Amino acid sequence: MEFIHQDSIVTLSNPGVRSRQLLCPDNSQGQRVTITEVHLDPEACQPRHTHPASEQIWYAIQGTGVLLLAGDQERPFQAGDVARFAEGDVHGLRNDGAEEFVYLSVTAPPMDFGYAYHQTNKE
Repeated sequence: MEFIHQDSIVTLSNPGVRSRQLLCPDNSQGQRVTITEVHLDPEACQPRHTHPASEQIWYAIQGTGVLLLAGDQERPFQAGDVARFAEGDVHGLRNDGAEEFVYLSVTAPPMDFGYAYHQTNKE
């Protein structure tokens, strides 16, 4: 059994986006998944990107947004929805709602997302 105390949770941030690394290579011995809680302010965006060696599942917890997909396609994404991205799928998110958008991300195999963020803070 492994317990992750809240003091071990790191928040990565870019303007308008905060990513709480709930379970990741930096705070866990787990080698199968990374679990992240992501918060986007209204009008904030995570640009389109890919993960060549990992799949990701997003579960929308709060708010409304737009998935940014390959070929400039977009799809509504709101609280209660689930999206799965296979290895190499283009994906991103724009918060087009008036409130904060929150989703839970599960990535397998695990990834260190520090490369994608400008700032790192301990809780």
